[in-house]
Amino acid sequence: MRLVPLAVLASLALAPAAFAKAPPKPVDLDVLYIGAHPDDEAGSLSTFGLWGERHGLRTGVITVTRGEGGGNAVGPEEGPPLGILREAEERRAVAKAGIRNIYNLDKVDFYYTVSAPLSAEVWNHDDTLARVVRVVRETRPDVIVTMNPSPTPGNHGNHQEAAHYAVEAFEKAADPKAFPNQGLKPWRVKRLFRNGAGPGSPLGSDCGAHVAPASPTDEAYGVWSGYQSQRWGKTWAQVEREAQREYASQGWAVFPDVSTDPSKLGCDQFTQVFSRVPHTLDGTSADAMLEGALVPAPGGLPLGTELYLTTDAFDVVPGQATTVTVHVRAAKALKDARVALRLPDGWTGEDTKSIGRVAKGTERSVDFEVTPPGGATPESRARLVATLSTKGVSGRSALSVRIAPAVRGSLAPLPEVGQFKAWAKDVGAQQLDDLVLPRFSIGVGETRSVSVDLQNMTDKAQSGEVRLGLPAGFAADAASKPYGPLAGGATATVTFQVTNTDTSLATSNQGPNGGDYPVTVTTTSAAGQEMQNAALNLVPLTTVPQAASAPTVDGAEGSGEYSGPQLDLSRKWEGDDPTSPADASGWAKLAWSDDALYVLVHVTDDVLGTKVDPSDAKRHWRTDSVEIALDPRGGAPNTSKTFKVGIFPATNDPANGDPPAAYRDADARQGPIAQTAPGMTIASKVTSPYAGYTIETKIPLADLPAAARPDATGLNIFIYDSDTQDKTGQTRLGWSTWGGVQGDPYRWGHAALAGYQPPSDRPSEPGEAVFPRDAARSVESGQSILQSSWDGVPLAGGPAAGVDVGFAGAPKLGDAGMTVKVRADGPGTLRVFAAGSDGRAVASRTVAVRRAGTISVQVPLDDAAQAALAGGGYALASFEDGAGGTRSLSALLPG
Repeated sequence: MRLVPLAVLASLALAPAAFAKAPPKPVDLDVLYIGAHPDDEAGSLSTFGLWGERHGLRTGVITVTRGEGGGNAVGPEEGPPLGILREAEERRAVAKAGIRNIYNLDKVDFYYTVSAPLSAEVWNHDDTLARVVRVVRETRPDVIVTMNPSPTPGNHGNHQEAAHYAVEAFEKAADPKAFPNQGLKPWRVKRLFRNGAGPGSPLGSDCGAHVAPASPTDEAYGVWSGYQSQRWGKTWAQVEREAQREYASQGWAVFPDVSTDPSKLGCDQFTQVFSRVPHTLDGTSADAMLEGALVPAPGGLPLGTELYLTTDAFDVVPGQATTVTVHVRAAKALKDARVALRLPDGWTGEDTKSIGRVAKGTERSVDFEVTPPGGATPESRARLVATLSTKGVSGRSALSVRIAPAVRGSLAPLPEVGQFKAWAKDVGAQQLDDLVLPRFSIGVGETRSVSVDLQNMTDKAQSGEVRLGLPAGFAADAASKPYGPLAGGATATVTFQVTNTDTSLATSNQGPNGGDYPVTVTTTSAAGQEMQNAALNLVPLTTVPQAASAPTVDGAEGSGEYSGPQLDLSRKWEGDDPTSPADASGWAKLAWSDDALYVLVHVTDDVLGTKVDPSDAKRHWRTDSVEIALDPRGGAPNTSKTFKVGIFPATNDPANGDPPAAYRDADARQGPIAQTAPGMTIASKVTSPYAGYTIETKIPLADLPAAARPDATGLNIFIYDSDTQDKTGQTRLGWSTWGGVQGDPYRWGHAALAGYQPPSDRPSEPGEAVFPRDAARSVESGQSILQSSWDGVPLAGGPAAGVDVGFAGAPKLGDAGMTVKVRADGPGTLRVFAAGSDGRAVASRTVAVRRAGTISVQVPLDDAAQAALAGGGYALASFEDGAGGTRSLSALLPG
């Protein structure tokens, strides 16, 4: 830790030219945030800024992607140019908290998904993890902060996967056997946190003392955002809000001011995932998350001393002994060291052991055999606390375990929830797996199979029964079902047929608890019983009739075209509440004919949002639009197996009458419908004077990624409402509605296509999805190259080039442009940039270096580039060898 005033750190971010000629030095970060996109760290900037100002801590950020899949509210850029724009926004934003080290990993931001497995597939999990581990080893942070790794409803799958890398890197970066080809020394991060805790906390300066953990044994922390910044002369909450407005491309420039009254400001909330060091348990100060890692923990143990616990398994069985191992690693030699293990009430076992002398840099461990009481409550959690004492000083660390029932009965998880639970167990983070309430969905009036997975947690055979407790309006084919005998450690499944018997119940998020109808799973055994809570989501159902003749796609409902029911699309799932039905509401009707689905959507609206240019008719959530989502097989784990199309009622093309446009997004194949759904037709009628619009479309069922199931095609229809002209949306309405539901096919409604049969040669399962692969690259980002030239960390979390490269003399400016000479000791690709004072490139040239030697490169400069360099700038260069290694160069341009 360096006690450097924040003003100095800020000067590094705001006046980087002073370091252009400094030789690269190893980076020594204190804190590292790991996120998926530019802006993911935005909600924690007040904390990082406070830590920097209070302790001189240096924070960096890993950003897996540059956010090319997001919208753009400020211009026409998309793909890699949008990624470069968003990187610049991020650098400006985090600079307000004194952060200048941003490490982009060059993975593509493909589209909004709630699927971590899909993110892992697209990003190549192992490659990305290796990059994260390399950056951690290069920058040596003591504290890592990341996102929520669990598939809680609506949690972005990219966010989950970024957090998975953080959790895995905590162990992998410290393991000399992991990625040994990197040639870097292992690095032991001291503490790891995720964003968020339990629900709510009070406002005001004592909010940190009242942060509720998601689970009683979690260690939750709050850092008040109302502290005054000495440098900025305002609260850190205000500074953070100003930073957030830098993300203008995502529509954040319009964020309102935060309160100027500190008593009305709350805490940033965090939950500890792992710790290797002693610290105050349940600490409430703004420094509590730093204890033992970056500031001394109370008790006097030398900073950097490690104390942590491990167990045979997270699940412990009442009455059965388990082994707890306490690990001690000495930052300075420890003499006459003792470890005491404090057990919860009713537990029995060893409590104090001597470990004697622990030499500096070495580790000692000691095992304790402990037994939870036979009557311990199944599924409850217990905290085990270890205290290390030596020569009048001491420190504490804790570990939570879960009391296992004799037989655990769990609602069979959704596929991707099951994958998360398996991952959490594999990485030793099972304490995270209670963040997701088990759920299943059922359509109005439907019957479906619901399975309960059983696992015998003991070493003896067990028998008993499973009871499914359902809310009023639902029934199962049996009150309970038997199982067994189930051998020790074995698994089994019990299946119920569940029916919605009361078809008048509210569907979607209109139901109780935000749409979670409560369900219980009770499993009995010879040892007693255990109960787990779950939820049922009731989704709407409709029957789509066959039209007597194919409707005319003209934006109007013709006589007899749509004889089926009218679907209510006026339910909010995200954003602002409509002020009235006239502000935002709508309905839809559907029919099918000749192997095509016809959809008519009527929207009542009071303000027409931005009319985008036809070339920009994509990312429909930025303005008024309708989205139609179809899951042809009715069981897609994520939207890569579905058909989703966004339809704009009008575009900015007056010469052609401002026609509608449509673009597939976040599905099996994205792009304009002319390319991705060539048989699809659309029509729109916008009222004048404006009071809304009607969209009508024909969707050939052959354009879906698989044959539509006649009995249960997944269906949803959404309305996106914008009341501004700045490409920002305010309200999202729809038919089957929950937060993030656009990425949750299991919670879409169900549509029966009455009398329809797909052609026999149509595939019954979706094929491979198409994803964008064109990501912005750090070797083409002036700002990333400039940073790498300062700190010596190779670009994109990759290796250093095996070729020595350097500028041969100073760059020159002339009428013909900028000229630099570059010496390279081997072949590769050389990219040379002229960049402004912020490092953003204004001109570039790429050349192939075929052999060792010095090469002269001239970069032409047009008038705009010359003007951008008038206030000073840089000559930058990135060199990439054949193995993907890089080197970065920077030099000040002549003044």
